[in-house]
Amino acid sequence: MPQTVVCDTNVIVSGIAYPASIPGKILGAWRAGHLRLSVSRFIVDEIARVLPRMKRAGLTVQESQDLADSFLFLARVVDPTELHEPQLRDEKDLPVLGTLLASGADWLITGDDDLLVLADRYPIISPSDFWKRFGE
Repeated sequence: MPQTVVCDTNVIVSGIAYPASIPGKILGAWRAGHLRLSVSRFIVDEIARVLPRMKRAGLTVQESQDLADSFLFLARVVDPTELHEPQLRDEKDLPVLGTLLASGADWLITGDDDLLVLADRYPIISPSDFWKRFGE
């Protein structure tokens, strides 16, 4: 049974812009069926907002929106669990943590230090640590 993961926006955007990177390899593993991906509308909206700013991705606003929207069809979409997490340093990350909880995913893969500090309480892992454990 493949691992079920939630990839934070930074992982998805980096994976799209840099396919040979570890985030790119994680997305490749998902596309190959080796991982199952869960997202929320919050994460999809963030992807659409961030991608056009990445010159490396070379996408227009509309192309970025279309690509982000494809995740709504290709991944499992959940509504984030509403929660209060006093140890979360950035409240804007609550919907990402809520996506992890709502999805029941094995891991939240993120490069966000504000989420990574909660790894002792939730199954949160960096892309490089995830790839070392489950990749290749």
